[in-house]
Amino acid sequence: MRQTGTVKFFNQSKGYGFITPDDGGKDVFVHISDVERSGIPPIDQGSRVTFETEPDKRGKGPKAINLQIAS
Repeated sequence: MRQTGTVKFFNQSKGYGFITPDDGGKDVFVHISDVERSGIPPIDQGSRVTFETEPDKRGKGPKAINLQIAS
């Protein structure tokens, strides 16, 4: 299920950040590898994106995948 949200924080040098979903749920982790795999330009704080989630392999909650810049 696609969600829309706003990038709360993204550190380009560390390669990760968090997205705040519009539905008011918990922030979603996003890794730079998933941004790059999605083929979108680098994201910054305040960017509007759509995304899907999948469980994090380390069990720390969902992570964002299949990102797109929201129009």
